[in-house]
Amino acid sequence: MTKRALLVPLGIVVAVILAVVTGGPIISSALNPKQVDPFSVTAGASQVSTTPRPTGADNGTWTVGSGSQAGYRVNEVLNGNAVAVVGRTDRVTGSATVANGNLTAASIAVEAGTIATDNSGRDNYFRFTVISAGKYPQATFTLNSPVTLPEIGGTPVEVKVPGTLALAGAQRAVTADLQVLRDGDRIVAVGTIPIAVKDFGIDPPNLGFVKVEDHAQVEFRVNLTQSG
Repeated sequence: MTKRALLVPLGIVVAVILAVVTGGPIISSALNPKQVDPFSVTAGASQVSTTPRPTGADNGTWTVGSGSQAGYRVNEVLNGNAVAVVGRTDRVTGSATVANGNLTAASIAVEAGTIATDNSGRDNYFRFTVISAGKYPQATFTLNSPVTLPEIGGTPVEVKVPGTLALAGAQRAVTADLQVLRDGDRIVAVGTIPIAVKDFGIDPPNLGFVKVEDHAQVEFRVNLTQSG
């Protein structure tokens, strides 16, 4: 939700080259990736409430549940046109711990090898070459230090969470920018983590007709339910 990080830049280049040599539909999706909107914290929310929760009611462990997704977004210029390539997966697990209004522990794990875009050639290159999913099957984000939480209700609130992002054998300190909303008995959190791709061992390709930006973004939307 990668070493070369949660990226597919080189995969796109390979897809284009293969298409030029062999023909076929791969070139269409390589040059015209499907546009995917960023995650929305309010999408699907049906039980939002402005009624405050009793003091201490949120204390305990919250577990990532069904409907959660994660992936990446990378911008590039293809033949003079700016496009965004987005990959996503629903193979996301994790948990968060709240104590006295503070987020004291949190982790999210993504099965990186299941992240998919609209192009299988790009995805295969991403999995087997860019992130070495066989050797590093998970990408993880782990909280570094406690965070004081605002009151979480039916209106989205913003929270910055410092943590460590582990991708394909590399670890870097990052900050996740969250929007958080209460929807019935669950808490919904949408997060973005900007990354510099070279920090994870990637040299963004520039072949004239395709130029990948030096920065990308990890994206996730997690549904959390209180489990203890």
